[in-house]
This record gives sequence, structure tokens and C-alpha cells, in this order.
Amino acid sequence: MPIITLTTDWNLNDYYVGAIKGKIYSKCANVNVVDITHQIQTFNIAQAAFILKNSYCNFPEGTIHIICVNSEPNSKQYPLVIEENKHFFIGTDNGIFGLIFKDLTEKIIKMEWDTENQFSSFAEISVFANAACHLANEGKINDLGTELDHYQKRVLIRAAIEESVINGSVIYIDSYQNAITNISYDLFKRIGKNRPFEIFVQSNHYKINKINKTYQETSVGEILALFNSLGLLEIAINNGNVAELLNLNTSSCIRIKFYDIH
Repeated sequence: MPIITLTTDWNLNDYYVGAIKGKIYSKCANVNVVDITHQIQTFNIAQAAFILKNSYCNFPEGTIHIICVNSEPNSKQYPLVIEENKHFFIGTDNGIFGLIFKDLTEKIIKMEWDTENQFSSFAEISVFANAACHLANEGKINDLGTELDHYQKRVLIRAAIEESVINGSVIYIDSYQNAITNISYDLFKRIGKNRPFEIFVQSNHYKINKINKTYQETSVGEILALFNSLGLLEIAINNGNVAELLNLNTSSCIRIKFYDIH
């Protein structure tokens, strides 16, 4: 049974989610529609990219992923269908695909907006849903439009490196208010070289000098750092909300300083 996933900033209080699901099931009943999330902050393609990038690879090959975030039709943002890693992705050329994929993808197809429909502000229900059902019904991706060799690229924020310092930042705050950074375990090991260190959170006032394996290693209410299942440094508070308590957001600075042993 083909799988179609939905990632949107629509929340669940409006009719949009029900409408697109109804459209999908009316055109290809033998599918399984899976909600990845409908809680993306409005127009926040970076948040949507982070969630989809770190979840889609757990779905079976051939899964079709619909992305409805900042996806309204206009003359500068075309609807795209992308094939990558034996998955299909349907969304708007607004920079999100450059955040999901490290390099240009295997196949990029430019579709056309439904300009014939005078009520075209909800083009996702026609263009995106129709494309997904075409693929779910074993249609060819090239039948959906014109092949391109590029899409809009947005530069991922990367940690800056000095000889004994990593300057990173928070890139995602999860539902527990834990702050996930762009500092990877591999980078930490490569620059740290097993030296003592201090992690400075937002300012010099909050310091951490150890890496936990679990949240419970630290006393309740204490700030901690660990590398999560994505291999990224995460700042948290055991049984607490670190982002809320320390006023962290997705531009907050996280700095690690390593010290030589004499």
C-alpha cells in the first residue's frame, strides 16, 4: 500500500487537512496517509525542513511526502516534484529542498499551478494532491511536468570553528523545550581531541563541562548537554524547559571552548 505523508503549517483547527486527505482518498483510495506534523510555525520552512529531513528516511522506499509550508502559488515559486533516495517530495521551490538535501537531487520536475481555477489559493489540494496520487498510482514522475537541473538553495547555518573553540547555534527547539544545536558529535570529537571543555549557553553565565549519555544523569532542574539520536549536541534541563527558562531561540549562541592540559 503506497504511503503519502503530510507536513504542513495548517494546525488542526481548520478544514485544510481534512480537505487534502479527502482529495487524496477520492483519487487513490488504496493509500495510507500519514501525518508527520501539522504544527510547523507559520511559513517556517527551516523548521519544516529539519523535521522532514530527520524523519523521512525512516519511511519505506517509494513514500511520497507532501510539504505544505509557505507553499502558496506565485510567479516566483513553482511547485516541484523531487525524487531522492527512492522517495518522492512534493512542495514549492521556496528554498526548503536546499535545506532538506545536502546536494542537488536525482530528479527535479517543475509542475504548473492550476491557473485555470479562479479559486486557486488552495492549489495544494489540486496540484500537490493530484501529483501524489499520480505517483501512488504508479504514474511516471516525468509526466508531471518539465525536468529542471536546479532549485532554490538556502545556506544551512553551520558551526564556526577555531583552533580550540566551536561557535554554534540552536537550530531547533523540540516540544520538551530542549534546544538542539548545529554542533555534531563528529565535529566535537575532531576539534576537542579528548580535551577538557566548557559549553557556554547564550552567555558565560551558564556553563556545562560534561556530556551526559541520558537526561537522568543530572539532578532534576539542572542544565545538561548530550548528543541526541541525530548526533547533534542538545541542551536540556532534567524535568525542565531549558529554552523557556533560559530564553533560548533558534538563533541563540552555543560556544564550546577546549582547554589544553599542561
